Amino acid sequence: MGPSSRPPAGGETKPTSNLALRLVTAAVAVPVILALIFVAPAWSFYLLVLAALVVGAHELFAMTHPRDRVSQAMGVALSVGASLAVYFHHDDPRVLVTLLVAVPVLGPLLTLVRLGAIETAALRAAAMGFGPLFVALPLTLLATMRVKWPQAGPGLVLLSLGLAWLADTGGYFAGRFLGKHKLYEAVSPKKTVEGAVGGLLGSVLWALLGALWFLRGELPVAHAVALALVVGALGQAGDLGESLLKRSTGVKDSGALLPGHGGILDRLDAVLVTTTGVYLYALWTR
Repeated sequence: MGPSSRPPAGGETKPTSNLALRLVTAAVAVPVILALIFVAPAWSFYLLVLAALVVGAHELFAMTHPRDRVSQAMGVALSVGASLAVYFHHDDPRVLVTLLVAVPVLGPLLTLVRLGAIETAALRAAAMGFGPLFVALPLTLLATMRVKWPQAGPGLVLLSLGLAWLADTGGYFAGRFLGKHKLYEAVSPKKTVEGAVGGLLGSVLWALLGALWFLRGELPVAHAVALALVVGALGQAGDLGESLLKRSTGVKDSGALLPGHGGILDRLDAVLVTTTGVYLYALWTR
């Protein structure tokens, strides 16, 4: 049995203590995030996003490029550059196309500079070309919604976050008290089908709250339900996708920045997907 699958010390006390840490962390973070979304200037929320992006990118490249701080720094720098380009030029298709073409091409080229073990060079080259887009673009779109759609933007940001975090909360409690059938044991042994259904219900409830309250007049109820089902399900898949990355690289948590939550990627894995879904919905319907 490897270290990532070893039962937690202390028997049944681990889930309770972990939940308490999650609640304390949320109690501190949520008011700050809400103030930055609805009260503070848009640029201040982007600074928070940029800080989260730097940490998240470092966590990703620490998994794909272990013990290679130079490559990790190059990956973070690419991610920051991509984020700045998208945030300040989100309406310029030339910038967006350049990013989508140039960053994947740079992956193998930068890997030539830091060759390392030839057996893992292909994986590291792919990660360097994919990682900056995977982390930077969705998080930057979260901040971009505030400036692109000044009236609805804050509500769309809150919708994106809630679709992920309410799904996580619904999935946690449904899985803990009702979970019996494994969802995808090879990737995430603790997730259950019942938890996934609870997560979808959490997403739907949050989207309905948005349609009736903080996005009233901007998000029709029918759209809210459909968006929650599609984006909520994809957000859970994003959570599994990050679990796949961690298990394949022998990592239990992407980091330890947030008590009870692990790293930034552990907390934002589903947000990367829900933000993409909400942004594309708004882009095509507004």
